[in-house]
Amino acid sequence: MTIRLGLQIPNFSYGTGVAEIFPTVIAQAREAEAAGFDSVFVMDHFYQLPGLGAPEEPMLEAYTALGGLAAATERVQLGTLVTGNTYRNPTLLAKAITTLDVMSQGRAILGIGTGWFELEHDQLGYEFGTFTDRFNKLDEALQIILPMLEGERPTVTGKYYRTVEAMANPRFRDHIPLMIGGSGEKKTIPLAARHFDHLNIIAGFDELPRKIDVLRQSCEAIDRDPATLETSMLAVALIGEQFTADAIPDDFKQQAVFGSPEQVAEQLKTKVFDAGVDGVILSPVTMGGYIPGNITAVSEALQPMISG
Repeated sequence: MTIRLGLQIPNFSYGTGVAEIFPTVIAQAREAEAAGFDSVFVMDHFYQLPGLGAPEEPMLEAYTALGGLAAATERVQLGTLVTGNTYRNPTLLAKAITTLDVMSQGRAILGIGTGWFELEHDQLGYEFGTFTDRFNKLDEALQIILPMLEGERPTVTGKYYRTVEAMANPRFRDHIPLMIGGSGEKKTIPLAARHFDHLNIIAGFDELPRKIDVLRQSCEAIDRDPATLETSMLAVALIGEQFTADAIPDDFKQQAVFGSPEQVAEQLKTKVFDAGVDGVILSPVTMGGYIPGNITAVSEALQPMISG
């Protein structure tokens, strides 16, 4: 698993009818693949997120959409950024991700996190609880999911979940790459060091060097080579010469890049790669719909800066 340049599709509000939503998703994924992106992600949400739109705006169920993308692409890795553990029983999630891996011929990534969007939980009937509750639930879920992905049959009687010789067949690979999203220094980063292949750091640009340092310490504390735990950052991108710093809300200034493709690429290099992060996942803002060519131009500008 290597993520140097990924694409996140953050919304499905393209100003089209429903019939054109998924063809537009396919078009974005195929453009990313042709432009040299190594991975494509969708959000695991049922409602649109605050800051991106109203809750009732279009939002496709993640694993159904990824199954469609598996048939529409050939090379890019596919996953969620990231799966909310609270939305599915861990055995169902294990089955979904192994199925995606079969359908994509070994291109699935299991991105997973605690879940955080309280409105979704409340309206759709998922238990929310405290962050500690959700973190403990994720920890227990991993005791079921990880063995199932490796072909084992875990029997677990826990506080939240119960299984008896649970299995997931067929499986395409013995190991599906594991990604966790977050940046908590006491819980999330140590959990990443114990179990995961990749940490998607959710933090501001100015926080990245510290997070990388904490990650290194967490790995060394358990005798893991820090180089074996990849990192990335999700960066919101306003691509176009009409965008300036004034276009970015204060809440996003530490996680957004803007301007011409060349300016976006330069900002990604200096703010993310030069801070010691291995990869970037680009989340382009699609004001007025999907604009073909933008992510290709960013990739063409960025590749010479990060190759080698």
